[in-house]
Amino acid sequence: MSAKKSFVLRLDTRTYSALEAWAGDEFRSVNGQLEYVINKALKDSKRMKLKSNTQVKENDESNPNE
Repeated sequence: MSAKKSFVLRLDTRTYSALEAWAGDEFRSVNGQLEYVINKALKDSKRMKLKSNTQVKENDESNPNE
């Protein structure tokens, strides 16, 4: 898994509550839901390339404990 960058995100209570409920519906943490939504938006807008099957396998084999 690649290194992750930490940052502070401020959300109003109503937005956070909606995000928390959505995350719960999909059995994710709020952080995991934010990562999912952001990655999907980046891929859909073609601003981030999709990983090929070869890249996915290499990543899985290089870090068997993750």
